[in-house]
Amino acid sequence: MSFSKSTLSEQDLVKGCIVNDRRVQELLYKQYCLSLVVLCKSYAKNEEDAVEILQDGFLKIFQQIDSYDANRSSIYTWMRTIMVRTAIDFLRKQNRKNISVEWKEEHEPVVEAEALQRMSAQQIQYMLQHLSATTRAVFNLYITEGYNHKEIGELLKISEGTSKWHLSEARKYLINLLKAKERA
Repeated sequence: MSFSKSTLSEQDLVKGCIVNDRRVQELLYKQYCLSLVVLCKSYAKNEEDAVEILQDGFLKIFQQIDSYDANRSSIYTWMRTIMVRTAIDFLRKQNRKNISVEWKEEHEPVVEAEALQRMSAQQIQYMLQHLSATTRAVFNLYITEGYNHKEIGELLKISEGTSKWHLSEARKYLINLLKAKERA
């Protein structure tokens, strides 16, 4: 199976998907699946969960493709948003119990940028997979996607304080792992 870039324009890909042309849907999938599976892996605990998120996300993409507006964003940005929301939905299903933790204003733990730059994306992703699903999701949404705590709270159905707590926990965890790695 080849994953070469499609010769069709974004507009032609969208039009073909709207009319349920299976060949065009396959082209869209092949063109974007590798970058989107990396996104899914950043939210998932393991490879199987990432693939499930990816497949659910593409199903939603194909079901909602007629609502795509090229004037608002690129097709990739639109698909990425759907994948992030699919990952959040997946995590909600996995975490039926709501944990409520109140945030106390303390000194934020800081992860040294240089330490993270020395690590590969795979190493960071591996480290994050050991966090709880909610903590990993908050970290990804805040650091990678640029959401604020209010938006994260709304997406994950948690309070802003709980979102801040999860981010703090993720940072503490990463700091401890980086310190342990430096000592080794």
